[in-house]
Amino acid sequence: MSFFMALSRIWMRVWLFLIACTLKIKGLHNFKKGENYIIVFNHNALLDIPLSSPFVPGANKTIAKSSFAKIPLFGIFYKKGSILVDRKNEKSRINSYENMKKVLEKNMHMCIYPEGTRNRTNQDLKPFYDGAFKLAIETGKNIVPCIIKGTKVAMPINKIFYLFPTKLSMEFLPPVSSNNINTKDLNKKVFDLMHSKIKNEL
Repeated sequence: MSFFMALSRIWMRVWLFLIACTLKIKGLHNFKKGENYIIVFNHNALLDIPLSSPFVPGANKTIAKSSFAKIPLFGIFYKKGSILVDRKNEKSRINSYENMKKVLEKNMHMCIYPEGTRNRTNQDLKPFYDGAFKLAIETGKNIVPCIIKGTKVAMPINKIFYLFPTKLSMEFLPPVSSNNINTKDLNKKVFDLMHSKIKNEL
């Protein structure tokens, strides 16, 4: 897995250079050596997943729709580096949750997009689903929120395979503890933290 992540990171750096998109990463100091986390991202474009996962420090997997594996070029990232789920299939949803637990047990990070689908609204963030926060509480893992910017410009949601050169950024925020808190309150705490960060930098 570490080899795949290193290869993915090199591939993405080359690809970003070819499409004239720069990438700035901040907040890597928030990862404590020897610990793994549930990392939650905002979700604006198909580019988010193949962009974010390679640049998370350490082995990780992400959750993605099974249909994403069919996307040309990016499909290989989804197949190798993701837990694929068919949201219309209850058994698939249950299996994906158990598989996420197994990823965390292997001391890998689990990357989740709690908005569920790409944000097609005019809001900075869509309401979060509870899955990531329930998982954090059940496994005792802390959550690292990450703000992705620029992907909505680089890959507009209403265009197919359209890429526009722009500045991209990922900022990892300090970990949020999952101890002594319920799912709803943890959801709100992380949502408010991410929403405030996005709002203050617009």
